[in-house]
Amino acid sequence: MERGLLTPLKKLRRQVFVEVARIAFETDPGDIMDAIEAIPYKITPGDKPLYRESIWRERAICSERVRLALGLSLRPEDAPVHLTSGLRGSDIADKYYEPPLMQVIPSACAACEPNMYKVTDNCRGCVAHPCTTVCPKGAVSIVNGKSVIDQSKCIKCGKCKAACPYDAIAHRTRPCAEACGVKAIETDDLGRAKINADKCVSCGMCMVSCPFGAIADKSQILQLIRALRRGDKIIAEVAPSYVGQFGEKATPGKLKAALLAMGFADVFEVALGADMGAAIEAEHYAEQVATGKQPFMLTSCCPAWAMLIKRYFPESADKISRTLTPMVATARTIKQKYPDARVVFVGPCSAKKLEASRRTVRSDVDFVITFEELSAMFEAKGIDPEAIENHAGMHDATGAGRGYAVAGGVAGAIEKCIAAYYPDTKVDIQHVEGLEDCRKVLLLAKLGKLNGALIEGMGCPGGCVAGAGTNIAIGKAAGLVKKTVASSTEAIPPKELAEVRLE
Repeated sequence: MERGLLTPLKKLRRQVFVEVARIAFETDPGDIMDAIEAIPYKITPGDKPLYRESIWRERAICSERVRLALGLSLRPEDAPVHLTSGLRGSDIADKYYEPPLMQVIPSACAACEPNMYKVTDNCRGCVAHPCTTVCPKGAVSIVNGKSVIDQSKCIKCGKCKAACPYDAIAHRTRPCAEACGVKAIETDDLGRAKINADKCVSCGMCMVSCPFGAIADKSQILQLIRALRRGDKIIAEVAPSYVGQFGEKATPGKLKAALLAMGFADVFEVALGADMGAAIEAEHYAEQVATGKQPFMLTSCCPAWAMLIKRYFPESADKISRTLTPMVATARTIKQKYPDARVVFVGPCSAKKLEASRRTVRSDVDFVITFEELSAMFEAKGIDPEAIENHAGMHDATGAGRGYAVAGGVAGAIEKCIAAYYPDTKVDIQHVEGLEDCRKVLLLAKLGKLNGALIEGMGCPGGCVAGAGTNIAIGKAAGLVKKTVASSTEAIPPKELAEVRLE
């Protein structure tokens, strides 16, 4: 499914976030239960369904989306649980995400065939019938002049599809499973998708690939807004991929002004932490990998990539850079300057939500929301980042750190730093995007095929600009980021930044 399109599904997700945010901003805690109960009826008014065959199913699905947007888990299908059950414990400013982060809404799942070859109406009943000839199991036969595949015999080899001159054989796959690079999408006893939490790395690619909106992640917008209303000093740190996510006219200065108008006390670029990481990792590569003391180095900034390594390639986990991720490094910098403040990471990534909930990170990052969720907060508050008066802007980072938003940008930033700091050091760069290719390169590294390499992995194909919580097309976002990198006042951070230690 093409990303960046404003589809009805995207609008439905947005409506849920907007309504939850509006209630959080405007409703007193004592009245929140009734307001939450009304959301499915507000989104699907009247007595005719908008997208499903039944208005009752449509509202039931909406109710589950509302629960996830509140930070709650889905309700069981075989027990009477109220829509707002558990809300009192979630309607607080100090609640973290609880796994599982990604969940399949069973009532929304269309039970797509996970892997099936099927003859379509394109079949012309040709005389050659090459499909019957190439099938190794005799699964294709001719019935009334047309080809038919016996699913009990089919081994899913695809030879019939390749041989058909009319492209009359379709390969049907489950979109969410096709997008999952760790094969975490399985099937329940009713043929619906389910996520194996032991395999999932929370990249969110299944969520953005499902055309039925049957997969969603939990949100923290209610808790964040509660903290803002309570008067907490909250600092926003914005990921490098923010460029263009809130409208073409939403300059860095306008976005900062919009965030300040929302109630945040200050705004920082996460690219600041990326600059720190690039400087430190350049030093590490030159002193450890280039000298042969360490066989190869793996970048640390993508949480889905890091989780993939720890879960599937544990023998390589000690090769992950010990550098703090840009999110955490920036958060610690903020808390050094504002010891009494709380920090919200605003970015494109679902996996960052779980990274922030780890015990070692909890004291640094208090909230994580996506660009998609922040857009809904702006709408609920009546703030237009494109129309607001411009602010002085954000000037925390260099082009190197800002380039982390696109695939290859992390390794590219480190390579530039190595060239400047250690000009006699040669660098072997390997970068991969998408979890399936990440697995392949990790296997090569495990086998000793990539010794001496700096290996960058990105869970999302395209890098952070392709994260599950983005608002615009990937290509457009990547182009805007590259322009920002090129126009940055400083290309790389000073070597001294590698000496900064954030304990």
